[in-house]
Amino acid sequence: MQDGSEIIRTLREAGYSAWLVGGCVRDLLLGVSPQDYDVATSARPDEIAALFPAAHAVGAHFGVMLVGEVEVATYRSDGAYSDGRRPETVNYETNPLADASRRDFTINGMFLDPFSGEVLDFVGGREDLANRTVRAIGDPAVRFAEDHLRMLRAVRFAARLGFEIDPATLAAIDPAAIRKISVERVFAELNRMMCEGGAARALELLDRCGLLAELLPEVKAMQGVEQPPEWHPEGDVWVHTLAMLRHMGPAKPAVAWGTLLHDVGKPVTQTIEDRIRFNGHDRVGAEMARGILSRLRASAELIDEVQYLVSCHMRFPDLPKMKPSTLKRFLRHDHFPDLLELHRLDCLGSSGRLGTYDFARQQWTSLTPDELRPAPLATGRDVMALGLAPGPRIGELIRALEEEQLEGNLTTREEALAWLSRQVSAPAST
Repeated sequence: MQDGSEIIRTLREAGYSAWLVGGCVRDLLLGVSPQDYDVATSARPDEIAALFPAAHAVGAHFGVMLVGEVEVATYRSDGAYSDGRRPETVNYETNPLADASRRDFTINGMFLDPFSGEVLDFVGGREDLANRTVRAIGDPAVRFAEDHLRMLRAVRFAARLGFEIDPATLAAIDPAAIRKISVERVFAELNRMMCEGGAARALELLDRCGLLAELLPEVKAMQGVEQPPEWHPEGDVWVHTLAMLRHMGPAKPAVAWGTLLHDVGKPVTQTIEDRIRFNGHDRVGAEMARGILSRLRASAELIDEVQYLVSCHMRFPDLPKMKPSTLKRFLRHDHFPDLLELHRLDCLGSSGRLGTYDFARQQWTSLTPDELRPAPLATGRDVMALGLAPGPRIGELIRALEEEQLEGNLTTREEALAWLSRQVSAPAST
């Protein structure tokens, strides 16, 4: 990964001011490897392009050029924000002071010399790093009015870094304003919160500032939904879900959203008679998960996998009783590894007992790919060669043949053809 230092060297040799800026500076000061690097400079876009012929504009209106993997942006101050997303106008500046003032949070508003280690901090970012605080630069209400998505970014940074949100910054969050942001941008921020680590903390902060009820009311509804204490000594559905998320760490999107939504059907299926029950919550929850992620405009692939995870998460207690063929079909699903991880988190977030997880993992790892997906011993043509006319009965026999194969009753082609011959010649059931 390019760290921006050579770009800064070239800009300075050409007479321009240039510094590392933003999140990479924050991460470097925290001793964390940055995910990417950004450079701020007094050079204007056309001057950047002249120095780096392969550069191309990624935000020409805002003076942002991409040089290799590094975004190089001209110092600027911003005009009015009328849409809660982008400034209508920008003014190029010659020094970093004005540029720092228009950024979102103090911890993201510092500049670093990669050669000397000098830090330019006009906004108190180093102090807030030391105090583990996410604080808006200037008036937080103004910063959030400029770009409403910054409200979610405040939560994400606090959750990922383990920081607190400054009280004035937290108080300036207006949940209703998030409705003005495109769903796609909102989901991108939520997805990063769920996957970067610190998802439980993110959910707690979203709840505290009112964004949870606005964006994920079905998750908010988990709060106070009691569960049978013999199975869930940790507490209600909300407490259980947060406990799972604390065990999760950084995760794939499907696992993260599957964990968050695996019990989303419990509030609407709860009954209290002889004991607390949630009959069908896996089936109901799977449909709710599909609806939630569709509303957030997640990808079809993610929606399908999360629906699968939610719908199947209650099957693990049945594993020891499954027929070999049923067990193998369950274990060979493409998304079973993620389902297994969800089950591990489910155990850790409740009783802590991993017996069913250990059994499932042992079965999954002990069976070879050929045992889980054996090559067919016969085909539909073989069935027709035995005198059966084309029709649905052929497919039924092939599926039944695979069942016998998975059960271990048939292991050779000869055995399979003999079995098919018996089925074809058997009298039709009435």
